[in-house]
Amino acid sequence: MYNTWEELKTACEQCEKCELCKTRHNVVVGVGSENAEVMFIGEGPGENEDLQGEPFVGRAGKLLDKMLVAVDLDRNKNIYIANIVKCRPPQNRDPKPEEQEQCIEWLRAQVKMINPKIIVCLGRIAAGRIIKSDIKITKEHGLWFEKGGIQMMAMLHPAAVLRDPRRKPDAFDDFLKLRDKINEICDHTY
Repeated sequence: MYNTWEELKTACEQCEKCELCKTRHNVVVGVGSENAEVMFIGEGPGENEDLQGEPFVGRAGKLLDKMLVAVDLDRNKNIYIANIVKCRPPQNRDPKPEEQEQCIEWLRAQVKMINPKIIVCLGRIAAGRIIKSDIKITKEHGLWFEKGGIQMMAMLHPAAVLRDPRRKPDAFDDFLKLRDKINEICDHTY
């Protein structure tokens, strides 16, 4: 395993386990507080993320940041954001199961190093991989699950909310539930 974040990042950036390494510009390891109690996990980098090397920096990222600010969270201060896969799938397609499998050890290492109290899965792919394989994101977003002593919630992916703005109230309600859970179980997030 890795003793430091620098070791983990360096190893991840050199990864060539799957075909995604051939088309990437940057490996998108993650961003945020390395002692966060709350960890957000998405499916994988899009075009902007691949170019900038940071998760959720495009239009969906801007919406995510607005919702985070509304509940006193900040990607650079009190949360950590990562993805299932660290390299962009071509044309922003869903990461294939074999790509997820090759990349999941990086995420497991990040979770182990952060040791979060709460994990928020952004979208169906992340929630299906982390919470439960048969999750119905439109019906089960905003519900709490417990796995391995960690509280987990699936949220609608910000890109899905951009595609269907009628989902904004549902998405915002999930952030309010997250804030309540943080107040209930976290020590230093706020």
